[in-house]
Amino acid sequence: MMSTASIAAPALRSRRAQRFLFSLACGLVMLSVPRVAGAAPAPASLILQDLYNFDTVGNVLYVAAHPDDEDTQLITFLARGRHYRSAYLSVTRGDGGQNVLGPEFGQELGVIRTQELLAARRLDGGEQFFTRAMDFGYSKDYRETLRIWDHQQVLSDVVRVIRTFQPDVVIAGFSTNQTPGQHGHHVASAILAGEAFKLAGDPKAFPDQLDYLKPWQPKRLLQNNRFGGRGGGNSAGAPHVEISGTDPVLGISFGELAARSRAMHKTQGFGNFGGFGGGGARTASFLVLAGEPATNDIMDGIDTTWSRVPGGTQIGKQADGIIAHFDTNNPSASVNALLALKKNLAALPDSPRVGLKRKLLDKILQECLGLSVATTVPQAEVVAGEPLKLNFTVNLASSQPVHWIGIRFPVTGREISLPDNAPMGNETDHGRLTSEATETLPATLPLSEPYWLREEPTVGMFRVDDPKLIGQPESPPAFPVEYVFRVGDQTLVVADEPVQAGTESGKFEARRTLKVIPPVSLRCEDEVRLFKPGTARKVIIEVTAARADLQGELSLDPPDGWKATPVKREFSFASAGARKEFSFTVTAPPQAATAQITARAKIGDKVYDNQRIEISYPHIPMQLLQPPARIKAVSLDLAIRGKQVGYVPGAGDSVDDAIQEMGYDVTLLTGDDLTTNRLKDFDAVVIGVRAFNVRTDLVSHLPALFAYVEAGGNVIEQYNRPGRDLKTDQLAPYSLHISGERVTDETAPVTFLAPDHPVLNTPNKITSADFDGWIQERGIYYPDEWDDHFTPILACSDPGEAPLKGGLLVASYGKGHFVYTGLVFFRQLPAGVPGAYRLFANLVSLGK
Repeated sequence: MMSTASIAAPALRSRRAQRFLFSLACGLVMLSVPRVAGAAPAPASLILQDLYNFDTVGNVLYVAAHPDDEDTQLITFLARGRHYRSAYLSVTRGDGGQNVLGPEFGQELGVIRTQELLAARRLDGGEQFFTRAMDFGYSKDYRETLRIWDHQQVLSDVVRVIRTFQPDVVIAGFSTNQTPGQHGHHVASAILAGEAFKLAGDPKAFPDQLDYLKPWQPKRLLQNNRFGGRGGGNSAGAPHVEISGTDPVLGISFGELAARSRAMHKTQGFGNFGGFGGGGARTASFLVLAGEPATNDIMDGIDTTWSRVPGGTQIGKQADGIIAHFDTNNPSASVNALLALKKNLAALPDSPRVGLKRKLLDKILQECLGLSVATTVPQAEVVAGEPLKLNFTVNLASSQPVHWIGIRFPVTGREISLPDNAPMGNETDHGRLTSEATETLPATLPLSEPYWLREEPTVGMFRVDDPKLIGQPESPPAFPVEYVFRVGDQTLVVADEPVQAGTESGKFEARRTLKVIPPVSLRCEDEVRLFKPGTARKVIIEVTAARADLQGELSLDPPDGWKATPVKREFSFASAGARKEFSFTVTAPPQAATAQITARAKIGDKVYDNQRIEISYPHIPMQLLQPPARIKAVSLDLAIRGKQVGYVPGAGDSVDDAIQEMGYDVTLLTGDDLTTNRLKDFDAVVIGVRAFNVRTDLVSHLPALFAYVEAGGNVIEQYNRPGRDLKTDQLAPYSLHISGERVTDETAPVTFLAPDHPVLNTPNKITSADFDGWIQERGIYYPDEWDDHFTPILACSDPGEAPLKGGLLVASYGKGHFVYTGLVFFRQLPAGVPGAYRLFANLVSLGK
């Protein structure tokens, strides 16, 4: 219920303050100490920018395949220079890429890159959309891409985004022509843009969307020539647009702002990206692929004023007048004119475009009033069904009269009415009002999880049960809050969401928004557990209590052929934060097999299987993932030789964990550890992926590493990426040259070039079956030239291409061995691929 806020009264009180305190004591209003400095108001330049955005009625949608494929300077220019609603539709979330910051890959990386794109859009002024398509790694053919994605499903998503955003112009970021070296995802994104352009306005196409969307036909489809290529469009008189200029809010060039936006792609190594064009001039050129012709500008023939909206001519005139008379020293002077505009805008027929303009006008009105709200909770994490204590703060930085009349909770449908004598501004001293309430959360409130990760995906597409979420960048707030104000004779609603107290006024990235969690979380000690066929091993499950006084049962659910004992373990926790480990004995079947074993905790009549994964980087808000707690159990024949392995971490992977699971003792090594005296203790040294791209402390120690090999040691160096960030060309004791060559087909047949080599025979006999079940790809960044001392072990290729032989190279050097491999063990080992373990064990065992 609503309660009275605490008062810290000033020593001297005015009559107005005394009346205020008296009414508060009588329970008539629930407010805090008068005139407390509120949140800083929006800069006048930002308000003026929003006014221009309101006054401009034009939308542009840019379509490409991945995070980082967007033309950030073009988006910056269109959004902040031309004031169009500008959005980027990234067909994927980049979950198939590589991570130079940490160990996250796959779906976790996709979550990070989603947030990196949102951080980029906060800078360049664009909006962000996605489809359900998964980034499954590099593809050399758009036909393969569309087959894996499910062509019709991903096409329906692009159509949905067009119908939602209603662009006047669609810009494809790439050509529709598949050329050598062109990523199949890029080509597929352009093809999808063209197909969706033709279908979005057709009511017969994907009619299931029309229950809440309307057909929309953009005026034209363009191809951005930034990356070259021809898309089969009309180049005669193709528009060229100067996209340089200076941002009026920040006072920096669009090129510099675009560079800052692009630098948000930090997991891809763009933290120091210089952008396109810097502060100098840049011209963007386009091909017209479909729709109405254009010669001078991408918006040729498109009315971008309010005159295009039925009944909107007067709205445009009013907006023009507000802009002309806007006082940058006193934005609140525009409030009365904005209220008149708001009333007239409310009278227009409803449409998606008008609805968004109404929201933007409310934002402008809020900015001119200097009105800000904050909803805080003691802790950012709640369990469904619990009471939630909320604290509400309203700050007003102007003298305009405002009445805070209520708070609404859309999830529960409840509304709290505040007394009508809770004024702010004008002749009152009330610049800051506070209150509180306790709301009981619905027991059915779902756990907080990115909406596209709530269901098991197909091979190439995420599954989303709520179609209205498809296309959106992230999940909606778990428990939204709406503040209701009366300004003049108008109602102003300000949306907010609860954040943890103490994080509401700092950097956006530091905010801790409300998340719904289970009362316990589970963690499997091992991501992958290896078994000899027919044998038993312990499996450890850690249970952590999020709430006090919990009792329940923990169990595993092995599939047929596997057994876990005991059937259940009972647990109890007296305090929140307590954790305990429970062991089960899992027995593998007598034959080779793989299984996923899920841990489950039963509390009362509810069952939870969620682990807790926190992803924290300074450039994005903290992300909480709560996927099922599962162990990949692998029954296989595996032999190893040697015992001590040193691991030099690279760009983030979990290969060291996999080596330890094989039975080795693993020691993590720094650059300073690479001395002949230190290395002599190891049977093998493994270098992590892209180590020579991301680390600066290794190159000077290479002579000692090579000396270790010469004295009888064994080094396995995983792939590095060619390019300017490669710290040295001397990656091995003999020369080799790495390239961009790769084998993207994870099922590509493998030929043994050196069938008698120890790598294929000792201690595990490698056969073609060991290359079954690989995921995403065979290998990347293969060497294309190497010294004759290297022996190529394997060959494979994508369909229709010549076999590549550089995926696994082994050289004898002195008494030892040096291995360079582009095979993607960093993906296969965490996925529990049996043959990858057997082959990698042979690499580590060389010479033993």
